[in-house]
Amino acid sequence: MSRRFHSTLFLGVALALGACGQSNSSSPVGDPNLMMQDPSLGSEDAGGTKPQLSDILDTAVGAGSFSTLVTAVQAAGLVETLKSEGPFTVFAPTDAAFAKIPADQLNAIIADKELLTSILLYHVVPGKLLAADVLGKTALTTAQGKDAQISLRDGAPFISDAKIVATDVLATNGVIHVIDSVILPPAAPSEPAQPEEPSAPQLSDIVDTAVGAGSFSTLVTAVQAAGLVETLKGEGPFTVFAPTDAAFAKIPADQLNAIIADKELLTSILLYHVVPGKLLAADVLGRSSLSTAQGSTAAISLRDGAPFINDAKIVATDVLATNGVIHVIDSVILPPSMNPSPTQPDEPTAAQLSDIVDTAVAAGSFSTLVTAVQAAGLVDVLKGEGPFTVFAPTDAAFAKIPADQLNAIIADKELLTKILLYHVVPGKLLATDVLGQCKLPTAQGQELSVRLSNGEAFVNQSKIIATDVLATNGVIHVIDTVLLPNLGN
Repeated sequence: MSRRFHSTLFLGVALALGACGQSNSSSPVGDPNLMMQDPSLGSEDAGGTKPQLSDILDTAVGAGSFSTLVTAVQAAGLVETLKSEGPFTVFAPTDAAFAKIPADQLNAIIADKELLTSILLYHVVPGKLLAADVLGKTALTTAQGKDAQISLRDGAPFISDAKIVATDVLATNGVIHVIDSVILPPAAPSEPAQPEEPSAPQLSDIVDTAVGAGSFSTLVTAVQAAGLVETLKGEGPFTVFAPTDAAFAKIPADQLNAIIADKELLTSILLYHVVPGKLLAADVLGRSSLSTAQGSTAAISLRDGAPFINDAKIVATDVLATNGVIHVIDSVILPPSMNPSPTQPDEPTAAQLSDIVDTAVAAGSFSTLVTAVQAAGLVDVLKGEGPFTVFAPTDAAFAKIPADQLNAIIADKELLTKILLYHVVPGKLLATDVLGQCKLPTAQGQELSVRLSNGEAFVNQSKIIATDVLATNGVIHVIDTVLLPNLGN
């Protein structure tokens, strides 16, 4: 895939759709449409068929990202409880959420059945509460007996201090909402906090956080050599894109040593990894470029579904520090003045752009879409002035449809036209425009729903895997599943 398909990043913008839906002034925490469903759990398949539901525990097991939670449930003897009739609402911490707890503390908790049971039951609320029900409350009474607070922070929903990152994962005996941290019941006012209950880790400044991580020793050495320690331990706030030791190891040793020995050059490179202000993933990934402390801009893009800053992949985000935040990257990035070819030859100029149809033909991964457009007689329409926004399914997306069904659709010109026009939105909507809405009116007459889950953007049930592919008469966003309108209308 060429750079024409590497563009504005959707990942990590979850919960940024403040424009979606009507705000509810009576709701203490804001707009319930800010919530989203995790498409990997309990969603429709490409053919629109609902999967068979399982109970809460089996749903967690099947998801594959809750192995620590399942182990904890087993250790606490709560398996039969969470497989029973219920219904229950479970706020389920991912494996990454449990990984925030130091291993020795986590092992101690799991070994203490009474404490473990108390913590787990604090994640369970009796009854089936969907996202809209949760957001309509300021607190929920848990099965552990104490309340957990519901709030919105910068547009993101939280239960206690855990962000709710996916919602409405349905089970036969209730519903799961996914959270990014383990939540702890509050100690009773008359009781001191028990020493064995783990507290949230104490944050350090950016430099000490990098030192403590253990995987940024070259970066720390470089910061020391450049005399930037006091700067990055200062008040800030800063957003640092931190290359790992493996990222620095990609640079030949003699070149790296020469860079570290040249204080002025080293300082310029390091400051190119720093952005003034505290920008969490949602802030970073909603932009196409960032102004760095070095003075030049760095580009944010999406490549085959992965987020990048310049040519470095962002491999982890939102590592919090007292004076800002760290995002981890897999390569060292260089200011434009140090790149011999800052403009890549395969990035098209305006004069090189083609119309939407010819752009799809040239890409080579939309042959079925092009065939369908030809069969529907829509070639001249999509080569017309427009502008249009096209959500273009790849050949792999069409391959999800059984061959006999696909052939039947292509043979039915009226049906085919209706389906194809459901992929077209009048006007030119870039990624940021799409993300600012939750409904998009299509040329077919029905609407598409825009949502985000776990940092990935979807139209209906189709994932947007690349964006802002420019054409002379509009823009293409690439999707992984064919969209189907309500064929009853």
